[in-house]
Amino acid sequence: MDKDSVNLISTSYGKTGVKLLYVQRNPDNIIEFEVSTLLQLNDTKDYQHGNNSLVVPTDTQKNLVYITAQRYGVSSPEEFAMKLAGHFLSAYPQIVSARVTVETVHGWKRIDRSGQQHSHAFISSPECTRMGQVFQRRGGPPQVSAGLKGLRVLKTTNSAFKDFHNCDATTLTNTDDRIFSTVVEAQWSYSSLQGLHFCNAWDAVLDCILETFAGPAGEGVFSPSVQLTVYDTEKLALSKVKQISEISMSLPNVHYFDVDMARFTQLSLRNTKNVYLPTDKPSGIIKATLARSQTSKL
Repeated sequence: MDKDSVNLISTSYGKTGVKLLYVQRNPDNIIEFEVSTLLQLNDTKDYQHGNNSLVVPTDTQKNLVYITAQRYGVSSPEEFAMKLAGHFLSAYPQIVSARVTVETVHGWKRIDRSGQQHSHAFISSPECTRMGQVFQRRGGPPQVSAGLKGLRVLKTTNSAFKDFHNCDATTLTNTDDRIFSTVVEAQWSYSSLQGLHFCNAWDAVLDCILETFAGPAGEGVFSPSVQLTVYDTEKLALSKVKQISEISMSLPNVHYFDVDMARFTQLSLRNTKNVYLPTDKPSGIIKATLARSQTSKL
């Protein structure tokens, strides 16, 4: 095929899975990241002609993760991604855009011994994976987003699903009381960085997710559908963090089905909602994105 009959629409390249452990000394504190970089050059001769003269090697990108950590330290995923993306654009004039994604591979907390936190020993606390991403074009501001994944939650009651559409293929029955379990994935974008503290904002969104899912400690909160829970969570997050312009969530159903004790006819057992069968596949998945309107009063 002649080269004039095709168009190279987009190109980018980078390094994925760059692992980093940073120890903040005096007192010791640790942060563990996994970093991915993706760069776009102002020329495509590396793709079309095999000319690598403008290519910043992916190995160099990996090394710059460690150099940036040594020079500036490590705090939030978003701030680290901003520093790294900014360096790519300032150091290499041939780069027109940089995308940096940072994930917290492991959460760490201090080991507690007899009510006292250890000075330098930690235990992994993988509640969920925190994510931060920065995309920046040359001459433009950083576009910052954040998120989380792998947040597994479950409540044993206060969830229902009924009065759904029925057709000839429907076998699902109405339920007024079921186990509600899911693994939350959420991502949100910031329209402004002014007055924004990344860690506080991330904590606020996590709190919105848990508040909407669980409700007050005593009575909880009723969920008639995963769809409403997602919508209420996203609306609450937009109200709590003014700098968020848009938030997306994905919640798969992690099913726990009642075991039918009536099958054991000679044992005279009845279902008392104690025994369940965990089933993760197949599962439903609920997704939604909520954005502010121009006249939003949140």
